[in-house]
Amino acid sequence: MSDISTHVLDLARGVAAAGISVTLERADTAGSFSRVGRAITDADGRIRTFGPNGTDTGAGRYRLTFLVDEYFAALGVESFFPEVQLLFEVREGAQRQHVPLLLSPFGYSTYRGS
Repeated sequence: MSDISTHVLDLARGVAAAGISVTLERADTAGSFSRVGRAITDADGRIRTFGPNGTDTGAGRYRLTFLVDEYFAALGVESFFPEVQLLFEVREGAQRQHVPLLLSPFGYSTYRGS
């Protein structure tokens, strides 16, 4: 069992990125993705869980899709990426996966958090 969370920071403004819609999907053995959950970043830019009882995920490949175009449009900021997709793999026995997104209008980076 694992739980997946995320955190979005707006590097250009130096603040948490609130109000970003994020979808979590899991790949099946054929490589097709199906939705596990969807949530919106809170005032601190965080999504602590993608479901009412946690994400309860296991080993496998996952994809997070961040809809960042709406976020930047609401700020009146031109941006290059309409969405950001992050593909990652959860290994057997992993307890918690935190995948932060560091965001700016023309770039982004990520890492495996703790």
